[in-house]
Amino acid sequence: MKLRYGKRIMAAALAACLVISLAGCKGKKEINDGTFRPVDKAELEFPLKEKTTLTGMIKYPANTEPDPNKRTIFKRLQEQTNVEVEWMAIQQDQWEDKISLNMSDPNKLTDFIFTAEFSDSNLLRYAEYGAIIPLEEYIDAYMPNLKAVFDKYPEYRTMCTDVNGHIWALPWIEQLGSDKTAIQSVGNMSFINKKWLDFLKLDVPETVDEFEEVLIQFRDHATEIQKQFGIEGSIIPMSCIVNNGNEDLGILINGFGEGYGDVDKDINTGRHIAVTDDQKVICTAAQDGYKKGIEWLHKLYEEKLIDLEAFTQEWSTYVSKGKSGRYGVCFSWDVGNIDNLKDWVPLPVLTADTRNLTPENGSYTSGFQRGRCVVTSVAENPALVCAWLDHMYAPMQSPQNNWGTYGESDDFDIFEMGKNADGDDMLKHASLGDASPIEVREAEAVGGPLAILDEYYDVYVTCPDDAQYRLDWIKECYTPDMHTENVYPNIFMSREDTEKFSNLQADIHKEIKTKKADWIMNGFTDADWKEYLDKLEAYGLSDYLELLQKNLDSYNKNISNLK
Repeated sequence: MKLRYGKRIMAAALAACLVISLAGCKGKKEINDGTFRPVDKAELEFPLKEKTTLTGMIKYPANTEPDPNKRTIFKRLQEQTNVEVEWMAIQQDQWEDKISLNMSDPNKLTDFIFTAEFSDSNLLRYAEYGAIIPLEEYIDAYMPNLKAVFDKYPEYRTMCTDVNGHIWALPWIEQLGSDKTAIQSVGNMSFINKKWLDFLKLDVPETVDEFEEVLIQFRDHATEIQKQFGIEGSIIPMSCIVNNGNEDLGILINGFGEGYGDVDKDINTGRHIAVTDDQKVICTAAQDGYKKGIEWLHKLYEEKLIDLEAFTQEWSTYVSKGKSGRYGVCFSWDVGNIDNLKDWVPLPVLTADTRNLTPENGSYTSGFQRGRCVVTSVAENPALVCAWLDHMYAPMQSPQNNWGTYGESDDFDIFEMGKNADGDDMLKHASLGDASPIEVREAEAVGGPLAILDEYYDVYVTCPDDAQYRLDWIKECYTPDMHTENVYPNIFMSREDTEKFSNLQADIHKEIKTKKADWIMNGFTDADWKEYLDKLEAYGLSDYLELLQKNLDSYNKNISNLK
């Protein structure tokens, strides 16, 4: 796959502006052809004897410090390493447009892209064009922190490696729980208003029939609920945002049919797949249980138990109504985003034909993003770049990059420096009072490549409170009903398969989303269902599943060889 700048770039049909840049723009940068450039490790002992400058590209949230070198984390890193980074900082909401332009012109490239977050398709495209270089040899030679993570968890190295054996990017890894207790195993949690249940003397429902009856009671006693709790605005038995990831109501239908549900349904990239116990990939939105579940949701809609705005409302509207105390049931990653913690409890997995919750795909390896940071072809000393970036994987550094730091000059810190049980330094999450954790994290954190492992907690860092109570919810309310053994892993497909998958998925995902919303509102017939299945097949569903199956089989074989 090594198609480097200046060699086979024309054959790769790169954009005309890039070809022109390579052909003779003034100030053209020297291009690294991707060949491993070893250096004496003594030259990489930090802090460096002489101050050295690297260049990097990074994004930052709006209304936060735009100069990375004014952030405490990077100030400390400069002192520790004697490396100064000249940053090209881009506001987060402008990132997508600007990064694609910069990646097409080597004269605008920096040594590394700290917050690249490239999709597989873009990662492989930039690799083929020669905009980025392979990193596997640099990792083994000059990145001991990351190599230690790969050695302990070889599946991460497998997930970062393409079909030709190259690692094109440095990953972001965040472990919070593992396997069926991982915090990512359930995204769109369902929550029920315990305050309303207690007022009406109702129990937390366990079956779909009990759940429907509770919603009816919320609807029929709306006036009493409004009066009791001083609620302005109409009572809404259940609200959600249909087809919107964690705000979707799909978790309710996991118990229908064989119990697969449809948990792999991200708003933009949902694959709508599950892996059976015999390692077969199926389309969850084509199963009989899915059909029965959507029929039941339509029944709830007809009974006026689902928010009429559930198909059109935006996040801000959804939250505004929730903060007004109008919901009986809602869906989110964390109910604290919608209302408050004290009045709500997670809704258990509901029994219909069976009782099962399929964990979300990829969740068994926790939070993972393979395209987080790349080293570009203009890096004159990629060994130094990689050695500096390896600091981000140090056990005390990764939590700070991910969440924030300590010793800031403002009023709030994510952490205070404390001691663990052995008397060693440990980052302890500080009380933020009324401050928003998200806002404090955005103001302090820098993101980028990092790894936080489960074994770091209570040794190097405490677990965030908002993560801990969510982990407790999963372990107590959901893990016992996760009877499905497999999830689809984070597989790094070839560029050919990635493009084929993307093309097939676009029409399949759109058809599933469209019919789901339509059928919940308007209902459907057996003839409609057959037409829908035929249409999915016409869009290439069989080829889609075959491609996913091929890559799963290959991945399982590779993992088996590592054991």
